[in-house]
Amino acid sequence: MITRKDIEKRECDLLAPYAMRSKDTKGRKHSEEEPKYRSVYQRDRDRIIHSTAFRKLEYKTQVFVNHEGDYYRTRLTHTMEVSQIARSIARTMSLNEDLVEAIALSHDIGHPPFGHAGEESLGVLMKDNGGFDHNLQGLKVVEELEQRYPDFSGLNLTWETREGINKHTTMFDRAKQLKEFDPGSSPTVETQMVDAADEIAYENHDIDDGLTSNLIEEKDLLELKLWKDAAKFVKKGKADMPDKIRKYQIIRRLIDTQIEDLLTASEKNIKARDIKSVEDARKYKKRLVMFSEDMQEKRKELRMFLMDNLYKNFRVIRMSDKARRFITELFRVYLEKPEQLPPSDQKRINKTGRHRVICDYIAGMTDRYALDEYKKLFDPYERV
Repeated sequence: MITRKDIEKRECDLLAPYAMRSKDTKGRKHSEEEPKYRSVYQRDRDRIIHSTAFRKLEYKTQVFVNHEGDYYRTRLTHTMEVSQIARSIARTMSLNEDLVEAIALSHDIGHPPFGHAGEESLGVLMKDNGGFDHNLQGLKVVEELEQRYPDFSGLNLTWETREGINKHTTMFDRAKQLKEFDPGSSPTVETQMVDAADEIAYENHDIDDGLTSNLIEEKDLLELKLWKDAAKFVKKGKADMPDKIRKYQIIRRLIDTQIEDLLTASEKNIKARDIKSVEDARKYKKRLVMFSEDMQEKRKELRMFLMDNLYKNFRVIRMSDKARRFITELFRVYLEKPEQLPPSDQKRINKTGRHRVICDYIAGMTDRYALDEYKKLFDPYERV
């Protein structure tokens, strides 16, 4: 039978010298006796999975609003895909797979409904009251809003997992780094690995969703170096296959190619900077986990294509604009008459302020709940 001490010893024996070991954690805000058969990061992972906020990700969207189709990615399916990619990379690089998984599973837990349109709307509505950022909201969820334990609010996660949420950085994610997490230092290599996995997941799977929705066409993708090379590789393996399977195989190849490049370039980078400890990684001011320059250029071309042809597509713009109206109107109604909020949220107003309580309430909604709430408040024939 393997105990927590055995897990910690195994980490010391097998992990890379710059990987975070669970025995070296800075701990939790609230003192607790740790489990006998799980590491501290395994406990973090389990608490995240069992949280209400994690379950709500099933009905929070990426690009497509929930009711547009059952086959599009949601925040939950995206999170699972990020976790799978990140764990695979972490295992290959001998990083702490449990910490990587905890950070990956929690990286989007603060997202509001309706994807980036929802976040932008709350940012505008809260601009004079502290603003809104989903990374900081994610921290608030795991530190305060989840109510599951008798002795403290939140999930009482380790310092390293919470740091990973705060320092999560991609093209879409760049939150204010809090003083508690030493903003002058770089995040753990595990956090950096999750960031890279997040980018790989959402870009390639947005292509998949874009093709499924017919908002983008393969003939246009063939202009991109990454897609062209992947398509050529798949055709060489087996030229005759149904279109649906062929496209899946191309996307699979895209992901594999980027992961291989990331592994090679990151290992080269770590060796060149002589990174031999967690402290060395934190002191190095730039990212250690990164793609090669050639891959960065190819991925930049891919991102620009998605921006111009998917994210700015008129149907996506319509969905986003409609979502902004939903959130703006809900916010206005609650602000004018906060008595319409649930009693548990009304109790927080004196301490937290009306704007922030409303913001937290809306951010915690799923797409489906927000739409139902809108109908209850504005449709005269809808039961409240």
